[in-house]
Amino acid sequence: MAGTLYLCATPIGNLEDITFRVLRVLREADLIAAEDTRNSIRLLNYFEIETPMTSYHEYNKYEKGRWLIEQMEQGKNIALITDAGTPGISDPGEELVRMCYEEGITVTAVPGASACVSALTISGLPTRRFAFEAFLPTDKKERQAVLNEAFLPSDKKEREAVLSCLEKEQRTIVLYEAPHRLIKTLKMLGERLGDRRVSVCRELTKRHETVYRSTLLEAVSYYEENLPKGECVLVIEGLSREEIEQEEQKKWSNLSIEEHMEYYLSQGIDKKEAMKKTAKDRGVQKREIYNYLEKLKSGEGN
Repeated sequence: MAGTLYLCATPIGNLEDITFRVLRVLREADLIAAEDTRNSIRLLNYFEIETPMTSYHEYNKYEKGRWLIEQMEQGKNIALITDAGTPGISDPGEELVRMCYEEGITVTAVPGASACVSALTISGLPTRRFAFEAFLPTDKKERQAVLNEAFLPSDKKEREAVLSCLEKEQRTIVLYEAPHRLIKTLKMLGERLGDRRVSVCRELTKRHETVYRSTLLEAVSYYEENLPKGECVLVIEGLSREEIEQEEQKKWSNLSIEEHMEYYLSQGIDKKEAMKKTAKDRGVQKREIYNYLEKLKSGEGN
């Protein structure tokens, strides 16, 4: 009978945040797979856990992953832990989970601390809907690609719609960042996203935990004078519906009403519906579009 993969959340700072269930699973497992054994051994020693441990990280996730699968196929239970927080979130654990499901091996979560959720809940920004991007790529071109990433509708009829980008994200955005890159990232985000509100959460759950609430550009000035220390989580407000509509109206205003109407007519939309959509896009009454087109038709608009 095959064993089970347990995804065990470990503290992100304060050791008291570990759960009784995680401690039990770590003690009872046949093997612990850790992202960094040198880091995790301190945790295991603190709680006097003597379960054997092996490394599983980004650079050996395929080869070691196959070996771990073999161990579970032989009936061993394996506990997966990351350096801090929940395995599988922005780390190679997701690959091992995929491999387990392909081989019919049971995977279960032993929940606990998560930097993303902890920062979101204390940010003071809307929490109902959020977009988690983890760490932005360190390569400049890759970082720009993420910021410009477009989410194309799956429905072919919707593919003519304006692409939604991170720059126009309406949900609260959560990003991780290292202290030595924080200022550069804040500057880039301020230039690309505008001066939105942001909560910079540092050293979460630790003695020197801080939440600095300001705007992206104000945060740049603050951290240039107060050099950041410790891992950071940025929680950035999304665009409001009003701001989205203003941006859309600004884009459509570059087209003449005739061009705007033709945009919809070329998609097979009837004239009445095209006038309705054009009026909505431009933030005007449908009657204004109708009157303009009638004047144009009669020659008065020339």
